[in-house]
Amino acid sequence: MQDLCLRTNLGCPEKRAGMETDMVYFVGAGSGAVDLITVRGMRLLQKADVIIYAGSLVNPELLEYADGNCRIYDSAKMTLDEVIEVIEGAECEGLMTVRLHTGEPSIYGAVREQMDILDEKGISYESCPGVSACFGAASSLNMEYTLPGVSQSLIITRMAGRTGGVPETESIESFAAHKASMAIYLSTGMLDELTERLITGGYTSDTPAALVYKATWKDEQAYVCTLGSLADTAGKYNITKTALVIVGEAVTHRNYMKSRLYAPDFETEFRKAKMHRETE
Repeated sequence: MQDLCLRTNLGCPEKRAGMETDMVYFVGAGSGAVDLITVRGMRLLQKADVIIYAGSLVNPELLEYADGNCRIYDSAKMTLDEVIEVIEGAECEGLMTVRLHTGEPSIYGAVREQMDILDEKGISYESCPGVSACFGAASSLNMEYTLPGVSQSLIITRMAGRTGGVPETESIESFAAHKASMAIYLSTGMLDELTERLITGGYTSDTPAALVYKATWKDEQAYVCTLGSLADTAGKYNITKTALVIVGEAVTHRNYMKSRLYAPDFETEFRKAKMHRETE
């Protein structure tokens, strides 16, 4: 590890021979509520020497789990190079770093680009999952995305925006053609265009929809509407960002079939089928 330090940060004279460094942990902060971080994520925050958190999106109350001597950095004010520089410095000192991302880091978390650089530098890391906004929103609405006879798929996608494009093969229209449940991130500022493209793709204007602002936060707002009234709903409640759009018949949980799993005549390795008695 001493060689690693000398290779990646020549200005690290305090690095002692034989010192073991702790890994970097990419931790999902969850959808917003402080108690929706995983137990593992909470414990990593408690043990961290350095925390780099996404300040524009992560609930700052999560930082209360940190030790009083922990160094805390807000990545909303940093570039990728600056984030890596902090991680390298911590690694040279043998410190444990938590990179705290909003929601579930594997969904729109921009973590792979950080991991690739760490791979190049020989810095070890692990991931700790979190609750993504689409699941926080579903809990707020008490909904199930995969209702038998209605939808058995959940499509997670986004509109193209400032932070990146979307492959042509993953257009909103192509996904809408499936008429499955859809959770659409990072698109609240483009609801008129989103609505038009969803309808072009196959949904009807009266398809159930929901707009969930800051899912599971204390100031959460959740509204069930139709696809055709989605933009008007956002305008009425002045919702312009930090909201998730959900589209599909599952939103209003109508006309679905009960699961066969719990049917009396359905047999599993744990339960024998129970035949109905014929009435005389």
